[in-house]
Amino acid sequence: MNTITYKGYIGSVAFSEKDNVFFGKIEGINGLVNFEGESVKELTEAFHEAVDDYLAYCEEEGIEPHKSYSGSLNIRLSPETHSRIAILAKQAGISINAFIKAAVEKQISLMM
Repeated sequence: MNTITYKGYIGSVAFSEKDNVFFGKIEGINGLVNFEGESVKELTEAFHEAVDDYLAYCEEEGIEPHKSYSGSLNIRLSPETHSRIAILAKQAGISINAFIKAAVEKQISLMM
């Protein structure tokens, strides 16, 4: 999935060949906020406007706006992988969480 970001919010991006339009929604919030545009520029402007409108709505209603992601993540692993991570983390003298965080950050740096 392609994404764009603005003010800490993530928007999904897709293209409808049938309608000849880019479209998306703000990800990770309670509610559905869509946006669309016929060009990348229009899509980006519509996304920024959607985020700003969402924030204004939350302020008007006294609702705490939700950020797209909190930084807390639950993952499912096989018992074998979990065990191997625990052993490697113990050998490194760090927690399982610190081990997984370092592994994910290393993978991200390789992909960017």
